[in-house]
Amino acid sequence: MARWEPNARQRLVVAALDLFTEQGYDDTTVAEIAERAGLTKTTFFRHFPNKREVLFAGQDIHGRLVADGIAGAPEAATPLQAVAAGLDEVTASFTQAQREFGPRLQAVIAGHTELQEREVFKRAHLAAAMTDALRKRGVEELAANLAADLGARAFSRAFTRWVEPANERTFTELARQALDELRNAIRALE
Repeated sequence: MARWEPNARQRLVVAALDLFTEQGYDDTTVAEIAERAGLTKTTFFRHFPNKREVLFAGQDIHGRLVADGIAGAPEAATPLQAVAAGLDEVTASFTQAQREFGPRLQAVIAGHTELQEREVFKRAHLAAAMTDALRKRGVEELAANLAADLGARAFSRAFTRWVEPANERTFTELARQALDELRNAIRALE
């Protein structure tokens, strides 16, 4: 094998998802993932600490993108408008390949408690990035936390809709729609 392999990280993600789908999460080893990707086990561990994390690749990038979008929102934007700008930024980064393997990713996660717990942590990480970005804009802590929680929920709802085979809308459109639905749900509570 060559010392440097292009797209190693993405190849590992695809190989892991393929193997988890074919033979199950518990029955797949890191060595098998690396072999399927045409890489070594050492290369796997340069990119991921364990096989669980391979399914959550990009979490840090998503946090940075959403925070950048919030920071770049107009100064007069409300907290939810800033969150919408953050959602626009992060959802625009998703590719067609991510959409295509989304249903398989969701199925693997749904079938394993450890992965479901990790998915909750991923959503909390995204919400924390939004909260921090809102606080930097001067938004009071409670309002920042609530707006960020709505943003993270909107992201999750939109992702589920975006990967549906019949969907023809963009991830960004669906995230905006989900955020509006959550706003309306809050109004209905009063």
